[in-house]
Amino acid sequence: MTRLALVGATGMVGGYALRFALDDPNVERVTAIGRRTLGRSYPKLAEVLHRDFADCSALAPVLAGQDAAVFCLGAYTGAVPDAELRKTTVDYPIEFARVLHGSSPGATFAFLSGSGADPTGRSRIPFARYKGEAEKALLATGFPHVYFFRPAYIYPVAPRKEPNVGYRLLRAIYPAFRIVFPNQVIRADDLARVMVNVAVRGAAKRPGTVFENRDIIDLSRLG
Repeated sequence: MTRLALVGATGMVGGYALRFALDDPNVERVTAIGRRTLGRSYPKLAEVLHRDFADCSALAPVLAGQDAAVFCLGAYTGAVPDAELRKTTVDYPIEFARVLHGSSPGATFAFLSGSGADPTGRSRIPFARYKGEAEKALLATGFPHVYFFRPAYIYPVAPRKEPNVGYRLLRAIYPAFRIVFPNQVIRADDLARVMVNVAVRGAAKRPGTVFENRDIIDLSRLG
C-alpha cells in the first residue's frame, strides 16, 4: 500500500491525479498539498494548505513516511511574468523535493515537466530551459526513482477558461489537430492516470526516467 503526496491537486492535471489516486486500491493515503483548499473530503484524503512553496520546511512532518510524490504545480507561459514562471517551474519543485527527500528519502518522485524540456540550458525558450533546469536538479536530489513526464499539448477534457489565446485556438481545433499530429496531444486525464500509475507501481520494463508525449500515450493505452 502506497502513501502518496500530491502537489497541485486544484490544477487541471493534478485534479485528475487526485481522482485516480483516491480510486486506486494500491494507494492507502493521499496527502494533497496546495495553496488553495479542495472543498472536498474523502476517507483516505489528508489535505494540507501551504501558501509558499519557496519554503517548504514546515512540510517536513507531513512528508515523513511518504512512498511517492506526484508534483503537478505549475504555471502557463504568458500567464505570469517571467520571474514568476521561473520561480514556479524551477524553485518550487526543487524546494519541495529537498524537504521530501529529508523526510522520506526512499520516495519515488514524479514530476510534470513539458515537451522540449532542455536540461542543457541551451534552449532559447524560457519554459524549456526552466523545465530542464528543474529536471537536472531533481535528478541530483538522491531519490531512488525520479520520473519526468513531458506532455505536448494537454487537452483539458472538461470545459474551462483557457489561460491565453493560443490555448483557446488549440482547444477549438483539437479534433483536427489530434488527427494530423496524434503524438503531439494528450488528454489531461490520461496524463494524470499514467503519472499516478508510474509513481505507485514504477515504470515496469520501460527503461529510463523521461516519458515523452508518445510514451505517455503508449502507457495510457495499457489502462
